[in-house]
Amino acid sequence: MLTDTARLRSELESGGGFPRCRAVSAPSLAPLAPLPGRPPVDAVLERFLAAMQERGISLYSEQEEAILALFDGQNVILNTPTGSGKSLVAAALHFKELCAGRQSVYTCPIKALVNEKFLSLCRDFGPDNVGMMTGDASVNPHAPVLCCTAEILANIALARGDRAPIGAVIMDEFHYYSDAERGYAWQVPLLTLPQTRFLLMSATLGSTEFFEQEMTKLTGAPSLTVRSDRRPVPLTFEYSETPLPDKLADLLALNRAPVYLVHFTQRAASEAAQALMSLNVCTKEEKAALATELERVKFNSPYGRDMKRWLRHGIGVHHAGLLPKYRILVEQLAQKGLLKLICGTDTLGVGINVPIRTVVFTQLWKYDGNKAAILSVRDFHQVAGRAGRAGYDTTGYVVVQAPEHVIANKQAEAKAAADPAKKKKLVKQAAPEGSVGWDARTFEKLMTAPAEELQSRFSVTHGMLLLMLGRETDGCRAMQRLIRDCHEKPAKKAALRRRGWQLFRALVDRKIVEILPPAERPASGRKVRVNVELQDDFSLHQALSLYLIDTLPKLDRESPDYPFDVLTLCEAIVEDPEQILRRQVDKLKTEKLLELKAAGVPYDERMEKLEEITEHPKPQREFLYETFNAFAAAHPWVEGENIRPKSIAREMFERYLSFADYIRDYGLERGEGLLLRHLMQTFKVLSQTVPESFKTEAVVEMEDYFRELIRGIDSSLLEEWERLRNPEFVAAESADKPARPATFDVTRDRKAFERLVRTSVLGFLQDVASRDWEAAVARLAEPQMAPNATAETARLAETRRIEKGFLPYFDARARFRLDPEGRSALNTHFSGDEPREGVGRVLSLAQVLVDPEGANDWEATFEVLLDRSREQNAVVLRFIDVHPIGENPPDTGA
Repeated sequence: MLTDTARLRSELESGGGFPRCRAVSAPSLAPLAPLPGRPPVDAVLERFLAAMQERGISLYSEQEEAILALFDGQNVILNTPTGSGKSLVAAALHFKELCAGRQSVYTCPIKALVNEKFLSLCRDFGPDNVGMMTGDASVNPHAPVLCCTAEILANIALARGDRAPIGAVIMDEFHYYSDAERGYAWQVPLLTLPQTRFLLMSATLGSTEFFEQEMTKLTGAPSLTVRSDRRPVPLTFEYSETPLPDKLADLLALNRAPVYLVHFTQRAASEAAQALMSLNVCTKEEKAALATELERVKFNSPYGRDMKRWLRHGIGVHHAGLLPKYRILVEQLAQKGLLKLICGTDTLGVGINVPIRTVVFTQLWKYDGNKAAILSVRDFHQVAGRAGRAGYDTTGYVVVQAPEHVIANKQAEAKAAADPAKKKKLVKQAAPEGSVGWDARTFEKLMTAPAEELQSRFSVTHGMLLLMLGRETDGCRAMQRLIRDCHEKPAKKAALRRRGWQLFRALVDRKIVEILPPAERPASGRKVRVNVELQDDFSLHQALSLYLIDTLPKLDRESPDYPFDVLTLCEAIVEDPEQILRRQVDKLKTEKLLELKAAGVPYDERMEKLEEITEHPKPQREFLYETFNAFAAAHPWVEGENIRPKSIAREMFERYLSFADYIRDYGLERGEGLLLRHLMQTFKVLSQTVPESFKTEAVVEMEDYFRELIRGIDSSLLEEWERLRNPEFVAAESADKPARPATFDVTRDRKAFERLVRTSVLGFLQDVASRDWEAAVARLAEPQMAPNATAETARLAETRRIEKGFLPYFDARARFRLDPEGRSALNTHFSGDEPREGVGRVLSLAQVLVDPEGANDWEATFEVLLDRSREQNAVVLRFIDVHPIGENPPDTGA
């Protein structure tokens, strides 16, 4: 987690938006530092062109035409092939706005691309001038150059409209306008930001006249399409009926690496990487260079061991199931030319910056969540277009493999051709069940057909309504205009108006929105008021958020299960991570099988019992379904939505599992990123959608647990940003990395700080219970070093001290409990703070270790360094000792 999302106050949803941005003078290394003052636009253009010349970049005619139009105040649609320099045109617009003191926003369709683009823009404009926002995290969000997902920009546009201080918007991969679920986010800015100039970019757009007219109607400025089919690096296409390993060996021999193998499931990409380990893809020198690059990389998640092994061999894996730090690492190694083969999914088609010479399609169909079908022309060209790197390659290569069974049959026929008897007995392989067939004619059609026309996918949600109604002006009328001006046909607009009214009534009924009496309405024309008692970052962006608000009062606050039930409600309204749920079912079956075997149940009866296990754990199942059915009956707009009970975050919190423990328990090594995303989504609902009035002390502690858990899993992007700001920056090894503004004093609110301390202590004990001594040490303050000792030997000594310290306890009590009773706040005793020479004020505490027998007669003691905690904006903890209660702890010298 990059920042503490619970404390990020969403100025969008409260109508605050971004203040006018002030450019910070970038270091001299930044080639596009803003010019001082407010220079004329001609001077800005001249400086930009000079900077390009200094970098040895010559502009193509299409780039020149687009840049001149943008500097003339026009809107531009840039419809040129992949690799034709669209990013340079975007950089010119960013620079123009930066020098004018206006904010410019760059939107991308997926978070991985936002991350990559953010770091690229930091290098161009200086890290202090660039910020990033996604639904999960934020870095420097008030910067004059902002990189974000399309949904973030849509939220800004809905919340502020023509008052948003945004001078320019660059929408990359604009063909996502047609996406069935997310396309609305590409349309909203084109309806609500008349003060803005737009640059829409994609290699596959189809007709653009409609968008030119709409942008001109909105902004009053001329709009221009710059279109070209010319590629700086031409493509060569090939249909291959050679087995994949042989084809890859040929490509490597012909110096056509790096090769990106396109798969359409994460599992297929990972399995391919393992299968290709038999190929010797790198020389000894290349492997040595890889080993040097990987020396300082921490592969400290369960999947890290596989990733490290593949990367040392010159093979990368890239898909959304990986932790962000591994995806970034693969991209960085690829950019340095160290990887020969990359097995990934079609994320390559949305502009991930992985330099590729050859793209190999392993198939020409994919499952889109509803059905299996041949790739669209747009999808094919988006991925194929990534082959060939301007400035490096003279040709890009696109290879499409024939179906595996077709290749196998062709080989078998060739072997049997000389023997009529074998040919007669030959049995051909059939296509795998559920697959979609393709052949050379399919390939030819995809190669030559034009891209499909873009289609409007506008929709209305209660999150959208909440943002619009939170405006200082007349949000009701603005919402009416939004539906009136959207790009749908009249019949669809009428349906959207009906749905909008239904959603509005639901918000009013729940007092989330209040209609103001005419006498109380301000001069701005505002007719409604969003409930001011909700937290600042209150969000209704999950489709069933209102169901959660409606159901929370039905829970028993006095029940010891109340925090778990709140968490269950939060999990029930986020998407199902199917891979994790399938593993839960598999584990239930395995446990049941072992139980039946131990009981001597006959085989056939065991199989019958196992077939009855078809569902993953669903806590509060009956309660959830009953309350949801009642809610849906009273709210017709719910339509096809449904509640999704599950227990992933809940199980982690009930068992107090670490991220690595959960991954190992369920064999989810290939889905670490999936688990991280689910935890982020659940935490976002818990922190932003559950009103503060429903957050008991136990719920707040649970929120702290997930905040610290997520923050400790992956902070690679924030660390990279810090390195760009300060080349001497070294990331802390602790999971408790600072993630709050420097002006925030983490110790000021003693009650909240003590909750954070308890979370850190329990995390430490969790590592001790797993005998993960290195992880336990990583949670503590840097140990004191003896003269001439290194940091590494000091940590090793601290590891041994902690392991030795717990030995007497484990001899006496075997283990301690970290269930809800074991984690109870009643077991943590603070002793007050006192000054200590050399370290400042120190807070002492003792944690009672609850054992299975209930003796509870041992305690672990700790110290919190308050001054250092304040400096680092995180709990700085020292472990002292473990001893029977009542005995004085020995002087450990800690």
